[in-house]
Formats: sequence, structure tokens, C-alpha cells
Amino acid sequence: MKHFTVFLFLFLAALMMSCGGNKRMSPEELAHKLDSVKALEIKERLKLQGIDLASSDNPFRAFFDSLTMQTLPVSYSEDYVNFLPGYQEVPPEILSYMDLQGGEHPKAVSLPESIGAKLMILAVEESSGLYSLWLYSLDNDYVPIDKLCLYAIEDKEDDIDPEEFIQYFSITSDFEIHLIDYSRTRNTTQAEEVYYIDAARKFMLRESNTE
Repeated sequence: MKHFTVFLFLFLAALMMSCGGNKRMSPEELAHKLDSVKALEIKERLKLQGIDLASSDNPFRAFFDSLTMQTLPVSYSEDYVNFLPGYQEVPPEILSYMDLQGGEHPKAVSLPESIGAKLMILAVEESSGLYSLWLYSLDNDYVPIDKLCLYAIEDKEDDIDPEEFIQYFSITSDFEIHLIDYSRTRNTTQAEEVYYIDAARKFMLRESNTE
């Protein structure tokens, strides 16, 4: 890892020298170079864990098996969505499997398995330091089958005061997924959707209560 850190230092130094020469990099080119360095750093970390995505016949499985498993129940808190405890960075080649557009700095954590469905939460940064969370189900071959948004930054409506409402979620030890709009001032649930995982590993709506 020490050798790789030295490589990163030399690479960034070369970038700075090239920016100071006759040909300056555009902001887009510099961002691309830095993303490439970040991807190499993630791969190096995985290799230290004995995981080589390039040589694996199922790179998604290799990555999934390397994730920290988060015990259930798990639920919304400000600390949880701000600090994402136990989440690990997702390499770009893994993110390409996730059928998700937009977002930066993806991180993930696995959950206990339910009726043959392997579960993973993916966090992607939508704005400065703010992450949306997606719950994924995978089949026996580690292919993503379905996804469900647990917590969204970009989908918050303009007429909803974030100081008044909490977009709350919870996943119980029985694998029920609750999505709730909660009023701080009224101390009541304004709307709730409850999902379960069916035999096809899909997230199915069980009920929806609105006051």
C-alpha cells in the first residue's frame, strides 16, 4: 500500500506539472484523471483484501462478498445518512451493474440474506455531502434484480419544509421495508408505504396509509 501511495503522489505531481506547462488541462480532463486515480486506489484496497476484480469470473460477487454486513433492523437517523457507517467505496466497473443514473462517490453495505435474495444498500452523493440511498436485491448469481429508493435527496418537493418533515425509512429484522413521511411538529406519520420481498426477489408494496 505504501508503494501505491507513492505512485499516487507522483501521479498527482505530474498532473500539477502538466497544468503548469504550455498545455493546460481542462477542468473536465483533470476530473477524469483524478477519477482514474481514485478507481486505481479502490482496486488496490480490494487486492489487499484478496479480491482482484479483473481476474474474477464474477466481479460483482467478489465485490459483494467483500462488503461489510450490516445487521437488522436498520433505520433512518441523521447520523446514519450523514456518516454511512460501515459503507465501502464502489468501483466504477461494479457501479455499471446497478442500473442507476447520476450520483457520485458511490458507497455500499450488504444486509443479511432474505429468502434467497442477497441485499445491498447503495449510497450515491446527489449534492455536496448529501447521499441518496437505494436498496438492491440480487439473485443467486449476484445479478441485481430490483431496487427501491429508501432515502432521496433530489426527489424532495419544493413545497415540503425539511425542518418540518423527515423522510424516514426502516428495514425490520423480518425484512419489512417502511418508507415514512414524518411530521416533526405534529409528531405523527403523514404517509407510510410498507414493502416486502417476494419469491421473485422483487420489492412489493404491501400497504399504503395516508392521513
